[in-house]
Amino acid sequence: MEIEFVAAGAALPAKSGLARIVFEGESQGGALAQAVAASRFTGAKGQTLDVLAPQGVAASRLVLVGAGKKDAFDALAAEHAGANAYHALKLSGLETLRIELSGGAELAARAALGVRLASYRFDKYRTKEPAEKKPSLTKAQIASDAGDAALEAFPPLAALADAISFSRDLVSEPANILYPAEFARRVKELESLGLEVEILGEAEMMKLGMGSLLGVGQGSVRESQLVVIKWMGAADKSAQPVAFVGKGVCFDTGGISIKPAENMEDMKWDMGGAGAVAGLMHALAGRKAKANVIGILGLVENMPDGNAQRPGDVVTSMSGQTIEVINTDAEGRLVLADALWYCQDRFKPKFMVDLATLTGAIIIALGNDYAGCFSNNDELAGNLLEASAKEGEPLWRMPLAEYGKQIESAIADVKNTGGRPGGSITAALFLQKFINGLPWAHLDIASTAWKKPSSVPTIPDGATGYGVRLLNRMVQDKYEA
Repeated sequence: MEIEFVAAGAALPAKSGLARIVFEGESQGGALAQAVAASRFTGAKGQTLDVLAPQGVAASRLVLVGAGKKDAFDALAAEHAGANAYHALKLSGLETLRIELSGGAELAARAALGVRLASYRFDKYRTKEPAEKKPSLTKAQIASDAGDAALEAFPPLAALADAISFSRDLVSEPANILYPAEFARRVKELESLGLEVEILGEAEMMKLGMGSLLGVGQGSVRESQLVVIKWMGAADKSAQPVAFVGKGVCFDTGGISIKPAENMEDMKWDMGGAGAVAGLMHALAGRKAKANVIGILGLVENMPDGNAQRPGDVVTSMSGQTIEVINTDAEGRLVLADALWYCQDRFKPKFMVDLATLTGAIIIALGNDYAGCFSNNDELAGNLLEASAKEGEPLWRMPLAEYGKQIESAIADVKNTGGRPGGSITAALFLQKFINGLPWAHLDIASTAWKKPSSVPTIPDGATGYGVRLLNRMVQDKYEA
C-alpha cells in the first residue's frame, strides 16, 4: 500500500474514494444530513456509512467513518479510523483512498499506519481468487493541515508496519514451508537492515549442554536451531543490552503426547513468540533505535517419530538442572529453559522478556484479547503494561503464585508440567527456575498471536503480530538513550 500525505483540499486523482472522519453527535449539512438521517449512523467508533457523493465532491465514492467522541480521539483512534476507512472501500474497484483528517501530524501519521496494518493480506498461495474479492485500493492519501510534519512523523511507523507484516508472514506460513532452518534463513536476511544474526545448529547446542531444547526436536527430521540477533544501536556499543527471547515451535503435534486431530493445523503458529521477537528486531533496525538489544529464537519441530522424546524421560538443561518430561506437549517451556539460560549466561542483559504461545490455560483465564504477563520485577512489569496500553495490545499481569509443589519431581529437579489447575502459572514458575536472579517477564501470548475472527480493524483474521509494537514502544520509551 502506497502512502501519501497531501494538503487539505488537494485535487483528487481519478478512481478515488473519499473518507471523512465524523465524530459522535457531529452534524452534517445538505445531502449528507439527509443520508445520515435516513440511516442509523451516529458517528460511533467503528461505524461507516457509504453515501452518494454530493454535488461538488470530485470523488467517485464518499464514506463517512465514525470515530467516537471527539475529545477521546487519540493516536489509536486515528489508526482505527484509517483502518475502517480502508475496509469500507477496499473492494470498491477504486484505486485511491483519500482520508480527510484534522488534528496534527501524529494523528495523520497514525491514520496512515492504520491503513498499512489493515491492508495486510497473506495470499501468496491463492491462485484462483475471484477479482471481486481482491482489494482494489493501491494508494492511500492522508489529507490534513499538518503539512510536512506528517510526512516526517511517518517513517518510524512505516518501519513498524514493515516489521509487523514480517512477523505476520512468518506466523502465517505453513509448516512444510517454514521449518526451523528456513525460519533462521529468513531472519539471516535481516542483516540487510544492519542486524547481526548468528545461527547455532544442533552440534553447537549439544556442546553447550542444551538437552532441554534438543529433546523437543529429536523426533523431527528438521534440525533444531538457535538464532541470536543483535542490534547495537546505542552510542556505547559495549553498554549492557536488553534482551527478548521467543518460543519458536514451528509445528507442534504434541509429540508422543499427541494432540487431537481437530484444529491441529493451527499449530503452525506455535512459533508466534519467535515471530514477535524477530519482528521486534526488524522494527528496531528499521527505525535505527538508539539501544542495544538482543533477540534469541529457539526453533524446533515437535514430532512423534521413533526417536521422539517419551513421557517419563529425564533431560539435562544447559543450567545443569534436570527435568522430568511428564507431557511432551508441554514442550515450549523446555525450549525456553535453555534459550533463557543461554541468553543471560552469554549477554548479561539488564532484563529478559520471553514471549511464547505457551498454554491453553491462559485463554481460559483471560479470553482471546489479553495476553498474560508474569514477572519477578514490578518496574519491568509496569513498563510492559504501560506500553501495552499505548499500543492497544492488551496485557494483564498474572500472579507467580505459590503453586511450585505442582512441578516437583520425584526423580529429577523439576517436572515440566503441574497438571491443569493454574496451568499458565505453573508454566511460568517452571520458566522462573531458569532465571538466575535477573529481572524477567514472561508473556504468554497463546490467546493473542492468532485471531479467528478479529474484531480490531488493524488486525486481520489469522496472524496478528502481537508483541511487536508493545515491545518496540517499551524500548523506545524506557531504554533508548
